[in-house]
Amino acid sequence: MVSQEQRIQLNFYQKKDQTSLENYYLTEQQLKYSGNPLDCLQDCVQDNERHPILIRSGEEVAGFFVLHSWGGVKDLSENRNALLLRAFSVNSIFQGQGIATKALAALDLFVNANFPDVNEIILAVNHKNAVAQHVYMKAGFKDTGRRAMGKQGVMYLFSKKVNPET
Repeated sequence: MVSQEQRIQLNFYQKKDQTSLENYYLTEQQLKYSGNPLDCLQDCVQDNERHPILIRSGEEVAGFFVLHSWGGVKDLSENRNALLLRAFSVNSIFQGQGIATKALAALDLFVNANFPDVNEIILAVNHKNAVAQHVYMKAGFKDTGRRAMGKQGVMYLFSKKVNPET
């Protein structure tokens, strides 16, 4: 019997992935809390501190997020060795399969391999987005107690330590 368990991989976006992102669908509810990947890609093109990352389930693009270095972090933390996780989403057709949880579990190894000087990942999550808060906490993120204002209101700032030897 073949396992139905999906193999999740995190990869840097490449131009060949453009079509997959053009077919990426987020509901209106998802778009309230996350950016459209194509719009986020434009921001990445204009800012070399933003790194677009794909979440693959097998060969398919199942999710997307951006890792943003100091330019994204500086308003939220004084840690120059932190990355801001932003625009995290899972394509609607892959929702409910545990992909977000698996991707966040793979994030530490990805950061260790590709950003060896980074020792913290931070993110801002909307105070009304309880589902995302739960997923982030399950993945080891902790509420720092700090708050910021976002487009949809108050954002909780979460943090997770990585690369303990840095």
